[in-house]
Amino acid sequence: MSYILQIKKEIKTSRIRVTSKVVDLINDSQDEVRPTVLVSATAVGYYGTPSGNDYLAEVCREWEATALRVNKDVRVALIRTGVVLGKDGGALAKMIPLFMMFAGGPLGSGRQWFSWIHLDDIVNLIYEALSNPSYKGVINGTAPNPVRFGEMCAQLGSVMGRPSWLPVPDLALKAVLGEGASVVLEGQKVLPARAKELGFQFRYPYVKDALIAVLSQGSPSMTRSN
Repeated sequence: MSYILQIKKEIKTSRIRVTSKVVDLINDSQDEVRPTVLVSATAVGYYGTPSGNDYLAEVCREWEATALRVNKDVRVALIRTGVVLGKDGGALAKMIPLFMMFAGGPLGSGRQWFSWIHLDDIVNLIYEALSNPSYKGVINGTAPNPVRFGEMCAQLGSVMGRPSWLPVPDLALKAVLGEGASVVLEGQKVLPARAKELGFQFRYPYVKDALIAVLSQGSPSMTRSN
């Protein structure tokens, strides 16, 4: 088995194994102590690009199917998470150093859709799913205003006071993000229709406000006020 195939297998197995153990623990517990809700966060990769038949879609399908094995009396919320914007991890944390060095720019074509969510909003959405019995089934964990990736990079450059001018080749992005690069390079426009129906209030519905909030957590030199 090649190195890449081995990594793919480990990613898939790790997600499903942990969820399976949680489900088994719930199913084996006594009625009086059994949890009443299971929140399983997967990813918008479930939808694929465009048909949902790629590797990430396969992982998400099996991941969710494992969660749905839980006892029928347990409420299940499946949160399909977009790209989470936070300072300490994910795609944004890898992009910030490039912009700091004046080497930032669009990833891939820049025309692909970017379905994102601020870290605070996804945490609050998960909390609501745990505490509100109306939250069940599939819920997209994405902000209500997805953007093209070129706009995302332009906004990041604007907030940081840096230009967004140097495109990042596909191969370089794949080397940095691995399988996660497909979500960025191919793009997905995913809207939080169910979350909005449930009345969830997004603290950061617009990407510029989200970026300002994230970058203000770091050094003052990382943000520029306009």
